[in-house]
Amino acid sequence: MTRRMLAGQVALVTGAGRGLGRAFAERLASLGADVVVHGMRENGPSEYGGTQTLTDVTRAIGEAHGVRTIRKLADLTRMDEVERIVAESTAELGPIDILVHNAGGDIAARGGKPDPNDVVNIAEADVRAVLDRNLLSTVFVCQAVARRMMERKRGRIVTLGSVAAFKGRTNASIYATAKAGALHFSRCLADQMRPYDVTVNVIAPGDTRTERFLNTRAVDPARLVETGTLDRIGTVDEVARVVEFFAGPLGAFVSGQVIRIDGGGQLWPG
Repeated sequence: MTRRMLAGQVALVTGAGRGLGRAFAERLASLGADVVVHGMRENGPSEYGGTQTLTDVTRAIGEAHGVRTIRKLADLTRMDEVERIVAESTAELGPIDILVHNAGGDIAARGGKPDPNDVVNIAEADVRAVLDRNLLSTVFVCQAVARRMMERKRGRIVTLGSVAAFKGRTNASIYATAKAGALHFSRCLADQMRPYDVTVNVIAPGDTRTERFLNTRAVDPARLVETGTLDRIGTVDEVARVVEFFAGPLGAFVSGQVIRIDGGGQLWPG
């Protein structure tokens, strides 16, 4: 049985209805944390072939792991919405000890991937949508939670980066830019939070077999194996294990770091 090393703590996981966000919420709940399950839309979990609502997901996580869970809907590109869900979550479950900010992605203004999604031709609305959902939401959510962690002098913050932030990509230009900005913001925040015993770190996954990834692009079946090679598409559990490291006792003196989770697809420093 997994040791419940996070029992008594409260975690807020944004974008937790499906994919990586749900895996993070499940992982923290399995370790004993009570979890705030955030989503932008009630039906978000079913948008790529699933059947559950955010309410269903929230209930299932709580029942599976025997922890308290609450569902929160909010647009994280609006500071008033961020402040609302943080205040409500604190009132209902207690102060937030762990923030995993996962919400974002290469999402166009009308949903799906921007089309076209290149450096020169991407539409203004899509530029704003990608920047807002990845960079602006990171700033707003981290600000709201970090202020409260500073008062308590404790906490763990993990933000979601991407390997795209380290390498220019014609077909993911604004997404790569947004993730690079969020990564640097997280490092700056880590420096500011050092006197308050709050760690801030970034996980940067490569290709990961989430519902959205598998339903928005052609995937080579040979890369869907799970053993025998690192030249493959990662699983959500392989990414969630790194969140466990940052949120748990092994990560207590680790801050300002970025871990790429891509099987060694990128090997240069930084």
